Amino acid sequence: MQSSASVVAEPANPELDAVRLEALDCQRCDLWQGRTQVVMGEGNPHAGILLMGEAPGANEDATGRPFVGRAGQLLDSALEEAGIGRNDVYITNVVRCRPTAVKGGSVTNRAPRAGEIAACEPWRWLEISLVNPQVVVCVGGPAAKALIDKKLKITEQRGRFFDKEDGRAYIATLHPAYVLRLYSADRDAYRTARANLVSDLRQAQERAATKPR
Repeated sequence: MQSSASVVAEPANPELDAVRLEALDCQRCDLWQGRTQVVMGEGNPHAGILLMGEAPGANEDATGRPFVGRAGQLLDSALEEAGIGRNDVYITNVVRCRPTAVKGGSVTNRAPRAGEIAACEPWRWLEISLVNPQVVVCVGGPAAKALIDKKLKITEQRGRFFDKEDGRAYIATLHPAYVLRLYSADRDAYRTARANLVSDLRQAQERAATKPR
């Protein structure tokens, strides 16, 4: 028999669930033609911290869950090091369908185009407003440009808080995929980048703990 103490019920958010169901049939841009499924956010639907990444990759498209590939594993590790449980935050992406390109006969990931980012904007802001976090962590340049400032330079402005008109604090951090690419190229740069990611997440946690909703 499973102990009742080991089962933690996730708090309900019916409005967010309704948005998720509606988005599963989205055809606002051409990405729907190549997707396996729409990848909506997951985690605590009333989290104080919401993480916004760039786009689903192959693993996310296959599972329907955000950040489950190698980048997701690094993100989980960084969250843990920052003292944050993955189930305590809400994780989503700027676009909810995998952007792909065909190179040499193989299907590969690509960055989302401006029109695709714009098409997904309603889902993006609905998720943010319904989760109602104190802090939004923009994971990578595309998310930071979409949510903070289109001219933001991630390597120069990461780790800095931006207080927006919606009353939330926004902070940009490095994308785990970028950090992983440094591993084979420059181990010192990798260690620095990973430490910066952890530091930014820890800052977000501290800000969420002191910022009222």
